[in-house]
Amino acid sequence: MKLRLHFVVDPMGWFCVSIVFAIWLYNSVFVPKLVLLPHFNEGHIPWALVVSYYIVSALCMAALFRASTADPGRLPPDPHIPHSEREQWEMCNKCNMMRPKRSHHCSRCGHCVRRMDHHCPWINNCVGEDNHWLFLQLCFYTQVLSLFTLFLDFCQYYYFQPLTTLDQEAFLARHELALIRVSTIMGLVMFGGMSSLFYTQMAGILTDTTTIEKMSFSNEIDSSGGGPKKCWQRTLAEVFGTTWKILWFLPLRSRQPLTFPHHLRSHV
Repeated sequence: MKLRLHFVVDPMGWFCVSIVFAIWLYNSVFVPKLVLLPHFNEGHIPWALVVSYYIVSALCMAALFRASTADPGRLPPDPHIPHSEREQWEMCNKCNMMRPKRSHHCSRCGHCVRRMDHHCPWINNCVGEDNHWLFLQLCFYTQVLSLFTLFLDFCQYYYFQPLTTLDQEAFLARHELALIRVSTIMGLVMFGGMSSLFYTQMAGILTDTTTIEKMSFSNEIDSSGGGPKKCWQRTLAEVFGTTWKILWFLPLRSRQPLTFPHHLRSHV
């Protein structure tokens, strides 16, 4: 598996990524240390719950790293234009380069990106044709990790039995504010924000419309798509680069452009 790294030199973007990483680190260190592992050691929760939490946390971090460092679909300085697709290319008036239709020039990154959806400061990268699937995974796993954290905070406060090896009064005085309240607030904010973003992204993908196209108020959005409306399986398969649905959830893999034969255009 060959994974090419792509970095955007933007101090503000690095700052935003650092905030996201700090929130992930807080939930991945303090919640297991103060809630998950102590209750597991005393037999209050099964080992599967602990393993599941760490798996979701690892997948969330992997999706963040890949979405931040994956090439979103940057066009090379001298792109090769197939003869059969010359009519589908146009000139960018900002970098004076030929690009496929539905590409967009990112002023923050300084280059054109194929089927660019938007530039996200929270991953310090554009979201385009080659890393849109990773951005979806990041939104999904952040939602799952936030729900997991909220569930553990709720159980710690209302359901879990008191720890016999811990002074409850000392724990409440030292960790209740930092753990229960701060963690709950962060979980609610992250889950609400990512749920809204994930819904917006999925709606755009299923309607074959990028965020930039929605904001442009252009009537030419569907002129480049052509053909009948795609089914949702095919649409998502093209975004994730595979028809194997289990692979849609794995961030540590490479993506290849996916094309369907003519007789399978209506089915996957």
